[in-house]
Amino acid sequence: MFNPAFRLLSIATTLARYRLDELLELLPGLRFVRRLRLLLPRPRGDIAQLARGVRLRLALQELGPLFVKFGQILSTRRDLIPADIADELTLLQDRVQAFPGELAEREIERVLGAPIGKLFRSFERLPLASASIAQVHAALLPDGSEVVVKVLRPNVEARIAADLGLLRLLAGIAERHLPNADKIQPREIVAEIERTLNNELDLQREGANASQLRRNFEHSPDLLIPKVYWDWSGPRVLTLERVRGIPSDDLAALDAAGIDRVALAEKGVRLFYQQVFRDNFFHADAHPGNIWVDAARTENPRFIALDFGIMGTLPEADQYYLAENFRAMFSNNYRRIAELHIEAGWMPAHIRVDELEAAVRSVCEPYFSKPIAEVSLGEVLARIFKLVQRYELTVQPQLLLLQKTLLNIEGVGRLLHPKLDLIAVARPVLEAIIQQRYSLAALRDRFAEKLPELARHAPELPHLFHAWLQKAANGTQSLEIRSREMQALVDESREGQRRTVFAVLGAGLLVAAALLYGLNAEGPRWLGFQLPLLVAIAGSIAAFLAALHRRG
Repeated sequence: MFNPAFRLLSIATTLARYRLDELLELLPGLRFVRRLRLLLPRPRGDIAQLARGVRLRLALQELGPLFVKFGQILSTRRDLIPADIADELTLLQDRVQAFPGELAEREIERVLGAPIGKLFRSFERLPLASASIAQVHAALLPDGSEVVVKVLRPNVEARIAADLGLLRLLAGIAERHLPNADKIQPREIVAEIERTLNNELDLQREGANASQLRRNFEHSPDLLIPKVYWDWSGPRVLTLERVRGIPSDDLAALDAAGIDRVALAEKGVRLFYQQVFRDNFFHADAHPGNIWVDAARTENPRFIALDFGIMGTLPEADQYYLAENFRAMFSNNYRRIAELHIEAGWMPAHIRVDELEAAVRSVCEPYFSKPIAEVSLGEVLARIFKLVQRYELTVQPQLLLLQKTLLNIEGVGRLLHPKLDLIAVARPVLEAIIQQRYSLAALRDRFAEKLPELARHAPELPHLFHAWLQKAANGTQSLEIRSREMQALVDESREGQRRTVFAVLGAGLLVAAALLYGLNAEGPRWLGFQLPLLVAIAGSIAAFLAALHRRG
């Protein structure tokens, strides 16, 4: 039975034992804690001799996987924490205290249903790496293929469930007592964290993620994804092709190998935008422990991705609005950023665009007046979201994972090449993806994909349109209002009817275009397309634009 009070006491005890109260002095405005620290007992001799970064790392390891994940994220933010702490937290990426190899063997045998000697030609009990949720062992398959076997930690699910229970409790308290809790959505944020961790606990799902990412970059010279061996995998065991490389933060080793770090950093940025906006499937745990560099390719370096437990996707609408936000940011178009936040539904429609534009400008201008190499797109995006909360921004939990990933990618890129021009690298990639994605050919392909569904609903449209017109004609669709004060509502109703007519007309023309494309009828052509098809598409777009346009 989960006891939140006991868990809170356990966390507080661990933090006090490692004297992490010392780290509070790093936070502005909290130096008064020096007086309060006098009330705490002196630390044990062995702990007192440790550096503060070591004490923080050991405490996070002891507190469990959720806290280790937090430390991993923090390790990539050297702009926020001192270097000595960042160096220690980096060890949490793949050097968490290991569990015995005998336990790993027994778990593999239980999941795969055969003795370890029959499953593998050889199996190394000493792990290659150990992380917060699982650890990795080297092995040889019966045919001699080199592989790594990932095994979940014993009882890891129970420990994560306890911490998630505590987070849900705190989210409930925040929802009841925190100002603007409906905009911050604490329960939804915790639910997003829970979904992410539950996905990471399913190694079969991780294998599927690796397979998908490998397909997306199968012929890419920029990114290598190891092969999954499904016959040696299950929900708690995952067997992958063994790959070798240099961690992306080991600058000395990269330089010794002759790797072009500038080219590598630019590739990292391009890969991120391709994953997010081209494939809508991105590696969302991109710290240096999971991103290696292929040492065998020096002139045309490529990355090696590991650990596919946390992958991100976005709804199509969010993907579009986010891409447009980046484009607007690249050209300092603050009004467009404000309009996009309202159009996307991230902010209520009653917010004045000019006020929001001024607020966004106040955030962005101090950054964009700096040398371009010092601009962090992730930080700008984060500050925009933070600022417009006072304009009733609703926090979008599905975007938090992307924001974290963007900051990680920028951190790795700037580590490889401190003067990396993120905007110069990202802009052409994003422009090319958007141009390709929303081209006439792409629109035609999406029509073809949706054709069966459109054809199935097409016979119903004339009846629905006729029924709506009949209601409008006999007055059952209208509302008689005599009050002058309510005249605005009447005008809004008429405007809504006008826009509905155009929307229905647009839908009808859209279906007609889809049917024309599907039938591939003969007729006059222009630029290789059927002229009636182009006319139907143009008419549909015009009708939809008319429906979206507000008069007055």
